Amino acid sequence: MLALIRASHPGPTVVVTAMGSALAAGVGRGAGGTLLAGAAVLSGQLSIGWSNDWIDRRRDQAIGRADKPLAAGPGTPDGTGEGLAPRTVARAAFVALAACVPLSLANGLAAGLVHLAAVACGWLYNLRLKATAASPLPFAAAFGLLPAFITLGLPGHPWPAAWAMAAGALLGMGAHFANVIPDLPDDLALGVRGLPQRLGATGARVGAAVLLVAASVVIALGPGGHAGAPAVAGLAAVVLALGGGLAAARGNLRRAAFAVTVAVAVIDVAMFAAQGARLV
Repeated sequence: MLALIRASHPGPTVVVTAMGSALAAGVGRGAGGTLLAGAAVLSGQLSIGWSNDWIDRRRDQAIGRADKPLAAGPGTPDGTGEGLAPRTVARAAFVALAACVPLSLANGLAAGLVHLAAVACGWLYNLRLKATAASPLPFAAAFGLLPAFITLGLPGHPWPAAWAMAAGALLGMGAHFANVIPDLPDDLALGVRGLPQRLGATGARVGAAVLLVAASVVIALGPGGHAGAPAVAGLAAVVLALGGGLAAARGNLRRAAFAVTVAVAVIDVAMFAAQGARLV
């Protein structure tokens, strides 16, 4: 069970689920609506995480990824690692995907279809676009649609403000660039050449920083064109995180860059959640 949880990419799964739940609470979906939205997002993220490890299992085995349950362990012919068989992860991915359909549609037809489109973007990335120059596009589409999934579940089914979808798209692409940084050498060795890998280590770091800072600015200034106290505090935290990262970069630039981009992404998510009531 622990290996299966690790194979679900628990970090991103928890963060995205928390983000969706916080946005739902912020726009006034109520306790029931927030739980329903969170359950739909959780099932979709689990399906994407498990499918990613299942699809990438042979590449992960080739480089000995000890953090991936399907690549760790004795390396038996069927790919079993830590007592976890590939078919178990595949079944979990499809069960989560099957659960995602009714959970998404329970939020309303329009909201459900939008969320299923976002989940499809995650699967498309895993199946095809991960190793192409178009690798950021599924993240832009999926994260850009997340605010729409939340607001379309409200009475009247309103679409979110344009700034919210733009901020979600920037945040998603920034998260993609940041996530690539620690694994960039391994990806290049295996021929995985998404856009961040094609830009190289420096390009990936700069791209992650630019996208996440841009998301910060849009989240802070998008609603009404002026920043309130929470937005100002968020922007100040982003500046401090970037400054601290530059100061710490002398020891290990790659590790510092990854830590900074993760910190900025967390700040962006918190700022986004704080703007929940202004999404519509």
